[in-house]
Amino acid sequence: VQLVESGGGLVQTGDSLKLSCAFSGGTFTANTMAWFRQAPGKEREFVAAIPPSAPKQYYQGSVEGRFTVSRDSAKQMAYLQMNSLKPEDTARYYCAAGFNGRNYYGRESYGFWGQGTQVTVSS
Repeated sequence: VQLVESGGGLVQTGDSLKLSCAFSGGTFTANTMAWFRQAPGKEREFVAAIPPSAPKQYYQGSVEGRFTVSRDSAKQMAYLQMNSLKPEDTARYYCAAGFNGRNYYGRESYGFWGQGTQVTVSS
């Protein structure tokens, strides 16, 4: 499985940004797709996840209501729509797949990772 993120950039507080993750080399419809982020000096943390068929999505508390995770099976893409961005959202954002069925929120639950895309929110 290969994952390639895109869509990051430099924005101002309150702006919106949409990240994309292109999936290849596996069965997209069998994979939960997740987003994590890592700020300098901090551990990589869960942001959001969307299972392949269930209607429920999972979010970290600090982004719930501002971020929306989605997927397009025809395009084999996952997305993270980020609204009302804050400086504390500044981080490198990673797409993940290969969920082992255990804990949606744990980075150890995912076996495949992209290289990440940088999001910087200025105040």
